[in-house]
Amino acid sequence: MRFLLLLISLFPCVLSAQSIKGKIFGQTPSGNEILPGATLTLVGSTQGAVSNEFGVFEISVPTDADPRLVVSFLGFKTDTVAIAGRTYFSIYLSPDPKNLEAATVVAQQGGSFISALQGIKVEVINQKELTKAACCDLAGCFETQGTIQAQTTNLLLNSKELRILGLSGVYNQILVDGMPMILGNSFTYGISSIPGTLVDQIFVAKGANSVLQGFESISGQVNVVLKEPKPDKEKILLNAYLNSFGEKHLNANFSTSLGKNWQSLTSLHLVQPASKRDRDEDTFLDMPLLSRLAIYQKFTLGDEQTEGWSSKIGLRYLDEKRIGGQTTFDAKNDQGSTQVYGQTVQYQQPELYTKTGFRFNPQSKISLIASAFQHQQSAWFGVTQYNSQHLNAYANLQYEQLWAQKHDLKFGFSYRHLNLDESIRFSNNDLKRTFAGDYLRQERTPGLFAENVFNFENFSIITGARMDHHRQFGWQFVPRLTLRYNAGDATVIRANVGRGLRSVNLFAENVSLLISSRDIRFAEPLELERAWNSGINLTHTATGENLVATFSVDFYHTRFQNQIFPDYDSNPGLAIIQNYRSPSVSNGFQFDAKFVLSKIFEAKFAYNFLDVYRPTIEGPVYLPFNARHRVVGAFSYEPKNKEWHADVNLHWMGPQRLPDTKSLPENLRQPEFSRAFSVTNVQFTKVWKKLDVYAGCENLFDFRQIRPIINWQNPFGEYFDTAFAWGPTRGRELYVGVRMRL
Repeated sequence: MRFLLLLISLFPCVLSAQSIKGKIFGQTPSGNEILPGATLTLVGSTQGAVSNEFGVFEISVPTDADPRLVVSFLGFKTDTVAIAGRTYFSIYLSPDPKNLEAATVVAQQGGSFISALQGIKVEVINQKELTKAACCDLAGCFETQGTIQAQTTNLLLNSKELRILGLSGVYNQILVDGMPMILGNSFTYGISSIPGTLVDQIFVAKGANSVLQGFESISGQVNVVLKEPKPDKEKILLNAYLNSFGEKHLNANFSTSLGKNWQSLTSLHLVQPASKRDRDEDTFLDMPLLSRLAIYQKFTLGDEQTEGWSSKIGLRYLDEKRIGGQTTFDAKNDQGSTQVYGQTVQYQQPELYTKTGFRFNPQSKISLIASAFQHQQSAWFGVTQYNSQHLNAYANLQYEQLWAQKHDLKFGFSYRHLNLDESIRFSNNDLKRTFAGDYLRQERTPGLFAENVFNFENFSIITGARMDHHRQFGWQFVPRLTLRYNAGDATVIRANVGRGLRSVNLFAENVSLLISSRDIRFAEPLELERAWNSGINLTHTATGENLVATFSVDFYHTRFQNQIFPDYDSNPGLAIIQNYRSPSVSNGFQFDAKFVLSKIFEAKFAYNFLDVYRPTIEGPVYLPFNARHRVVGAFSYEPKNKEWHADVNLHWMGPQRLPDTKSLPENLRQPEFSRAFSVTNVQFTKVWKKLDVYAGCENLFDFRQIRPIINWQNPFGEYFDTAFAWGPTRGRELYVGVRMRL
């Protein structure tokens, strides 16, 4: 019955009100500028709206109202617009010669905020927020946020994942310009390959939300929107960065116009390795030697909100090499050696994506969204050789229709193609490990989907469902539902529930299996991971003469029907891989508070309580390396003249359960829980018209987990394990950088 109700709700019904959406621009000598704070009022009524910081507005119009809208903004001529039969407007106001000279358009946009226009709770992180920390790559773009935690997955190569709700990063879907580009082999190092200088905005949503991009998102979705070509705004951007370990980053973006309609953005990202350091004298490098070259090209045509053709095409080539291990390791001569321990990963990844559409009128549009990448990797983890090739392709043909004047229906067809070929060999097998061999996965997954947005005056419903045919497991049904209620002008309540599925890429997503000295035992054939996620959120904004305060509280519950994760506790010499069909649970509570005082001082606080466990007869078994309590604070000061800003963020991490080591020799045993710790980061930025100079310090008070590698004295022995890093290991890091815009 639940599934039937969700399907029925996808189809139109006749309703009696009209919701008008649009964007307001001012025509200025330098081009069309968005107008935040423009006023819109229905003729003959006091009902109205104000455009937000993007110039976007939404207003509900009763069917018996006068079908005209009065639009006004200081310095521009007031205009009256007919709204009968239309649901979306791009409104252009002409300058008022009498008041134009005295008018100044000022937009005070926060660096991060919760979108007021989305039915789903979406946290937006923009370029202003990204300048508050080094943000060398995507993994470092969440230092001031409480929703996402960047977790290290391989200490020696410094690979990371993005965790939401305390669950592994594989359970949140990472999109690039709305397309699934970071998965499988690209998952392990993909979030570090996108430079912060190329990111325009990041949209973060918790839980199982939209079905448009697939069935994978269980804990959440992260959509990374890359910069658009804007030769009239930012023709050239140069960024250089150097830290105290000697690692160097260089980024360059160049925008230009190609004829009348096409525009182009070219980006170069270059990283040169740090110097070798071993501060805790365990013979292992404190940070890997990283070399990276990425070339990105983006072309854009038209505006998807305007009738006619529009297109975005992105191409990227990525070549990266990481070297970690003992300080005496030579990557050219010691790969696979049993005398000196080292790890090397080198991969190349060309990729292509496009979003091309045709808008027939303001109510209807058709789009083709397609992407593909090929990841070719060669790696050594001690005596373990791992080579892989991953070809991934995705296509989505989607039709969008605004119906009944205020509702948005999207439906279409999608197709996924995955070809993952992995090879594992040992140069020496004194430990008698048995998992060497070739592993081939092929998936061809066609699917149908539909999503409908019902908008009422103070209430909206988003219903979605998709049917996908998995090559091995047959047809799979994924329903999702989101509710939104405006409980007054400043309070929004949202709730969502949905199902998520995913197939496991075992070695690509669990690189610790290849690093550990443990053998691997496959207890049974692996099935799809399946889970239900439900959540509720309340957001309230309070405003005063000089203060704006935003409060947000949410709770999310995830219950797995089947989950696959390596069991490291049952046997110290084994990692057991099997389906865990008993319920495993994640409960996530988060409280956020943000205060903006006089538009010059900003303070943010976030508290997370994460209860992530597997129920057993003996009691709950909590997820390792997951703090139940976590606090994030961020403080920013920027004077009214905007000539500089200072930013501080701090992270407090509660104790984390560690894997069971009771069966190890006594001198190698670890405590049951880690200690709590805190990390403080600071940055100062001096701003000129076309130049920013920034300097900062990460981990100001130099907290370190000393010698996190178990049995580091014998890296080829049976107890060697690098997967016990629960805190920072390299200590204080100073950095300096320069940004130049032309």
